[in-house]
Amino acid sequence: MHSKLAIIVSAISIGTIPALAQQPAQPELKVDSSNRTLTVTATDNVTAEPDLAILHIGFVTQPQDAKGAYAEGTRASNTIIAALKQAGVPENAIRSESQYLDRDWTTKLRKYTLHQDWTIKVQPERAAEILDAAVNAGATSSGQIEWTMKDEKALEAQALDKAAARAKANAEVLAKGMGVRLGSLIYVSNQTSSPPFPRPMPMMAMKAANAAPEPLAIEPHQVSREATVYAVFTIE
Repeated sequence: MHSKLAIIVSAISIGTIPALAQQPAQPELKVDSSNRTLTVTATDNVTAEPDLAILHIGFVTQPQDAKGAYAEGTRASNTIIAALKQAGVPENAIRSESQYLDRDWTTKLRKYTLHQDWTIKVQPERAAEILDAAVNAGATSSGQIEWTMKDEKALEAQALDKAAARAKANAEVLAKGMGVRLGSLIYVSNQTSSPPFPRPMPMMAMKAANAAPEPLAIEPHQVSREATVYAVFTIE
């Protein structure tokens, strides 16, 4: 009698896996008549409009002696924070990112500059307005914005749910095409990722000589999450 050969079929769904995302770990399967399996790998993604914008705002003082740079930095810092609060940004949405007094090595004179940066969490539709308020108050190294979600896990779960459904559907199609019946699931793994997208370079703000210009025209970038599911089913 001829023994039945094990069938191992691999399918990859339409879509691309980000270069930085790693393929889910796959077990080594023994191929023989006692191990009749079908494997599938499926990738899917979801996109959504962001409900949170994280602004990176900061300033750098002009080179001067250490005491003068610190004094100028203190004035600029307090002015910018006051402007943000005046614009309606709550105190718990403002977080210090870095602050340091640094030697200016572009000159032989012992001059220093004070650097300070914050992250500001605001509604996406207010990003341009708040950035404008900070720049007009003295922010000189601002502009990078992160578009994200308050609940990132929910978006990842949606992507994972779609990838799992695609994996199951692919397995059923393959089983039917190969003339076998799909059995039970014996192994599954997954990988979620955030596809990279170009981030804007920080903008060096310029103080207007006359009237302040209108705020920048800023459009939110959609948030995306991608999930890959690797599954192994028995076949009958």
